[in-house]
Amino acid sequence: MNIQFQSPAVYWTEALPIGNGKLGGMVFGRVEKERIALNEDTLWSGSPASWNNPDAKELLPKIRELISQEQYAEADRLSKKMMGPYTQSYLPFGDLNIIMDHGQLSREYSRKLDLASGITTVAYTVGGVQYTREVFASHPDQVIVVRLSASKKGSISFRAKLEGTLRCTSAVEGEHYTLSGRAPEHITPNYYDGEDPVRYGDPETSKALTYHGRLAVVHEGGTITVDADGLHIQGADSATLYFSAATSFDPATGTSSADRKPDEITLQTVQAVIGKAYPDVRSQHLEDHKALFGRVTLKLGESKAPANLPTDRRIVEYGSSDPGLVELLFHFGRYLMIASSREGTQPANLQGIWNEETRAPWSSNYTLNINAPMNYWAAESCNMAEMHEPMLHFIERLAENGKDTAETNYGARGWTAHHNSDLWAQTSPVGDYGHGDPVWALWPMGGIWLSQHLWEHYAFSQDEDFLRNRAYPVLKGAALFCLDWLIPNEDGYLITSPSTSPEIKFRFNGEKCALSAATTMDLSLIAELLDICIQSSEILAADESFREELKEARSRMLPMQIGSQGQLQEWSKDFEFEDVHHRHVSHLVGVYPGRLLTESSNPELFKAAQTSLELRGDGGTGWSLGWKIGLWARFKDGSRAERLISNLLTLVKGDDPINHERGGVYANLFDAHPPFQIDGNFAATAGIAEMLLQSHQEYLELLPALPDSWKDGEVTGLRARGGYEVDIRWSQGVLTEAVLTSSITQSCRIRSEGKVTISEDGHNIAIEQQDDGCIVFPVISGQRYVVTAG
Repeated sequence: MNIQFQSPAVYWTEALPIGNGKLGGMVFGRVEKERIALNEDTLWSGSPASWNNPDAKELLPKIRELISQEQYAEADRLSKKMMGPYTQSYLPFGDLNIIMDHGQLSREYSRKLDLASGITTVAYTVGGVQYTREVFASHPDQVIVVRLSASKKGSISFRAKLEGTLRCTSAVEGEHYTLSGRAPEHITPNYYDGEDPVRYGDPETSKALTYHGRLAVVHEGGTITVDADGLHIQGADSATLYFSAATSFDPATGTSSADRKPDEITLQTVQAVIGKAYPDVRSQHLEDHKALFGRVTLKLGESKAPANLPTDRRIVEYGSSDPGLVELLFHFGRYLMIASSREGTQPANLQGIWNEETRAPWSSNYTLNINAPMNYWAAESCNMAEMHEPMLHFIERLAENGKDTAETNYGARGWTAHHNSDLWAQTSPVGDYGHGDPVWALWPMGGIWLSQHLWEHYAFSQDEDFLRNRAYPVLKGAALFCLDWLIPNEDGYLITSPSTSPEIKFRFNGEKCALSAATTMDLSLIAELLDICIQSSEILAADESFREELKEARSRMLPMQIGSQGQLQEWSKDFEFEDVHHRHVSHLVGVYPGRLLTESSNPELFKAAQTSLELRGDGGTGWSLGWKIGLWARFKDGSRAERLISNLLTLVKGDDPINHERGGVYANLFDAHPPFQIDGNFAATAGIAEMLLQSHQEYLELLPALPDSWKDGEVTGLRARGGYEVDIRWSQGVLTEAVLTSSITQSCRIRSEGKVTISEDGHNIAIEQQDDGCIVFPVISGQRYVVTAG
């Protein structure tokens, strides 16, 4: 289960990613001058700021009036005065450079990332000596580890040095090489070229984060010297480098703390690990990684590609016709989640934790209208609930900050968040007080969508304490904002205004406009949130009067509309599209990842939603293709979903420019917008899981969207809502056997097209056949139940 090459990386998107949630590295695998690009997940620009805009509250009635008068372009222009500052940017730490003394000429070169072990290996021969590097990010020891060895004793000679990307200073501390600095005060996004795009503050008064990195080496044989040029090892049998990094970010307060000393943290971390033998460090990493990665397996058929074929050639020559490559794509998303989101870290951002640019694409921040939620679609279904925790905690931080934004900007109760956020949990509309476009900036639905992640965690775990103490307070706050944000239209229906369908405009009177009233995405997100809050209140037997208030509001919401082409309208009026093939499909959120629109609950709207997806086409950027995989899975068209996987498995070169029309994957399987965004990797993994198991309705559905090309296969370890873990096997496109366990004692409902038998401990149990095609049978917590077809 390798991503592999026969040459070093030229571009960053050909390097191999390692990570432990906190530290990230991109391993280039160069022979003479190795480069490992480094990241630390809390190294961001800026500091907490006053981002709310009191003028927004005064402008809101005026903009609503303009929209009611169909003066949409004027509403767009006025709305720019409602915005706050741009978010801050996620930053690169720098590079670990290793200069080998053996020269550049090599043969028998190989470079690979083993997803199952989380270890990157570079091997080659120089002068008859085989050299090997093992590189991994240890979560137990909180360091990046580089192990250098050779087939001949005394052959390891090199110089290792940290080089910073930001303003920094290096120093020698005994036998350690260190790098330290202070982050910039502010970085404007890469798409806006204002004055001083990278602004550093006075070190004496700056509130920006301080950071520190430390490099140490343990060697067997040979000698060591340390000077301003780095760590020098001469004539060793083997050597192990350990890198640690930290910032002054205090996760308890969400601020930079003068009491948090990054240099002391890195010293303590490195001293702890260098006292261990390398085999112990390696084995503890393997135990930690495999315990997570090994939870889920997938087999779709025999691979068609030769075992040693480089991954970039495999993408070009085979694509999705190679079942092994589809399996690799699926597992790569799981690997990236384990590597970028661990308990106690920050949530995966637009690039996970891997970024080499000071002004990263879209600031490498948290894009809440799709990309940040998409990062975690696979967390629960693919058995990585612990990896969901950083996002859940981040949402709780947003809920606190978002209370002030709701009150200051809109005079509303509850909490809100908008299109973008950052390490500091910014919740206001972004746009540098007027430079942003309302099509992406003025979108107060971020909290409404994100809060549903807490419900999903409950739905999969059935942890009622979590629902009561963590999820429901956040959900209720988001619902309170909805109640105040909804307003009646002239017909008495509750609508949202201003309202956007994120990042796509409509044409009206010769102009492209963003703002209107009651977009379908708004209505879908709010309706689903109110449903969830009502259900939560019933489960917890709490807030009966609030529950009735929610039911009343829910009943008065404007119904969704079907347009002139039979499509689910994106807006409440059948406007002309800016681009009928646009990459965003926001109006279909109620189909997937939501559960609002299903074939059984509303067949007419469900069919209209499918027509909308047909009209959008099968193109788009990488993350858009990932979303469409999940959508076609919900429409039960597995072969169409597989077509989207095929489109995603298209090679994008490392130097390709930004392209909103065509996405794919880079040589290392990173999702290509292009440029790199990690959300498409996570969406593809979630979509493949959705093709094999669905649980968003009141039953489990096995193999709901199996493609014709996946004739025989099996998947183990998937999770379903209701507290289930499920294994599935099939042959010739038909279910043969499924095994499920439940975390609670309950009645299980399974949708079955054919006859099945259920056994527990080898004994068949009675099942009830219902009119809706479901079978029902009792399950006991922890027991293993076998579903056999035929």
